[in-house]
Amino acid sequence: MMIWVNGGLRAAEAARVSVLDHGLTVGDGIFETVKTVHGRPFALTRHLDRLTRSARGLGLPDPDHDEVRAACAAVLDANPVDMGRLRITYTGGLSPLGSDRGDAGPTLVVAVGETERRPDTTAVITVPWTRNERGAVTGLKTTSYAENVVALAAAREQGASEALFANTVGDLCEGTGSNVFVVLDGRLHTPPVSSGCLAGITRALTVEWTGAHETRLPFDALDRAEEIFVTSSLRDVQAVHRVDGRELPGAPGPVTAKAMRVFEERAAGDIDP
Repeated sequence: MMIWVNGGLRAAEAARVSVLDHGLTVGDGIFETVKTVHGRPFALTRHLDRLTRSARGLGLPDPDHDEVRAACAAVLDANPVDMGRLRITYTGGLSPLGSDRGDAGPTLVVAVGETERRPDTTAVITVPWTRNERGAVTGLKTTSYAENVVALAAAREQGASEALFANTVGDLCEGTGSNVFVVLDGRLHTPPVSSGCLAGITRALTVEWTGAHETRLPFDALDRAEEIFVTSSLRDVQAVHRVDGRELPGAPGPVTAKAMRVFEERAAGDIDP
């Protein structure tokens, strides 16, 4: 595997960043996960725009989009895979121990790993921990991912692939690495960004392409939903067949199946929508 680190490709065993990198010491960093198909990144422009929004939210310098695109192209050329997970990581760089950021400039790392198409349906769980819709980094895709690691591990222990959070006021928010959609009375809804959820790239495209409503939803909407699905860069649109102990027979239901079909068709017609 060849990995881009601060200006050039390195073999995996030689790809190194300092142990004093602020992304390691205090989680001062951001990232994007981009699906690649036959060596081409999907929706890269949207991902780079969100990378910039996240950088500004943390007070990092704007990433150079031309540099990031060049790094992505170099990594994909050096690591040919049919379907890949392209990871762009951008941190505060070499810094003192502690929360103060140094002046050495940011670190940029780009890597890709092979992946496979997700199953059409999955199981999810709900967890007792909450998202803080009023936090300083709410809505930013930061490398401070420990609470997602804990929640996802809980999901794995229960035979599920995702865990869903409420926010601090008890509204449905998001998953550890996905957005959630529900069908209520035949209408498709997803929590608004004001709930504290990440503004997912696949979420935005799904809203645009299906006409889903952005709606404030109580967490127990999961108990009443006729259909549920989750979205992310690697899941695309994935139906949910079980939430905790509740089975949703026949998943994917008709609304979800249509959303899956529309997303697949639209995505196939435009690699950078």
